[in-house]
Amino acid sequence: MASNTARAYFMLAGYHFNPDDVTRLLDIEPTKIDASGATSGLDKPVLSSWELSTETVSDDVDVYKLTDTLIKQIEPVKDKILQVCKSHNLSPRIGVVMVLSVDKGESEPEVGFGGRTIRFLADIGAFINVDYRLSERV
Repeated sequence: MASNTARAYFMLAGYHFNPDDVTRLLDIEPTKIDASGATSGLDKPVLSSWELSTETVSDDVDVYKLTDTLIKQIEPVKDKILQVCKSHNLSPRIGVVMVLSVDKGESEPEVGFGGRTIRFLADIGAFINVDYRLSERV
């Protein structure tokens, strides 16, 4: 039987920036970077991204807890996030990636965000992305 899985992430994305600059400025080691846009030409801009992610959890998926854990990690550098977004023209976002079980015995996880998360996202002008797909039958 397949179980639900999920992870939450915080991402800064934009054109023509090097994610290593963000790592240096925030002093937080990212989970994943994509520096594709750092060397792209102006004729065909490509996005670069800096991402900090939680571990992927399974079975008892709690989106509130996942996002709260993530916000607690980045909240202390909120002012630095605002500075780097302004100086590098970056777009902040928080995302949740879920794979939902198609098995009838598996419950559906609640998807929502607590007050702390919503307040932080509003303060930095971030948006939310929820991505889900259905699991394969086992």
